[in-house]
Formats: sequence, C-alpha cells, structure tokens
Amino acid sequence: MSDMAFVSSAFHTFIKEAPEQQRIWTETARQLGEVSKLDPKTEELAYIAVLAAARMESGIPFHVKHAKSLGASRDEIISAVLVGLPAVGNAVIQVLPAAIRAFEEE
Repeated sequence: MSDMAFVSSAFHTFIKEAPEQQRIWTETARQLGEVSKLDPKTEELAYIAVLAAARMESGIPFHVKHAKSLGASRDEIISAVLVGLPAVGNAVIQVLPAAIRAFEEE
C-alpha cells in the first residue's frame, strides 16, 4: 500500500484544490529535512511528538508509517507520542490510539 493511502482527507483536498501551494509546501518541507542535523528516523519521531503536542491526529498515520519504514519500533512511536506529556499534559494521549493503529497496520 502506498504512503498516500495514509494521508488525511484534508491533505488530499489540499493536493487537489491547491496544487501549487501544496507543491511549495512539500518542497519546503523536503528542504527543511535536508538541512536538519537529525537522522531521518529521529526527525520523524520528533515530528510525531510535535503532532501529538499540537493534537494533529490527522497527520499521525502517515508519519507513523514513515517512522516505521525508517526502523522505528512500536515502543519508540509510543515514546514519541508521550514525550510532550510533561510540557503539554495528557492532551498528547489523544493521538496514541491512532499512532498504535497505524503502526500495527500493514
């Protein structure tokens, strides 16, 4: 199954309805990744932590699948989701079910 199968419906709409902005957004994200000093797996785990802290559940399946493809374990995914617990409280646990579901899907 392609990674696009795990992209949220909102992002699919973004792709369809605003292709130029989506292209710029995607290119910018790619460039930011290229200059990051983190290895790809660590960067993806950090991004999952940010998504959890921001309560952005819609991005979780795509990024969990990507982290898993980079070698992240189930426990690392859970830890990434929960890393923000001291700073933002239990709001991060809202995305935990979606993260575990995405990790366990093939």
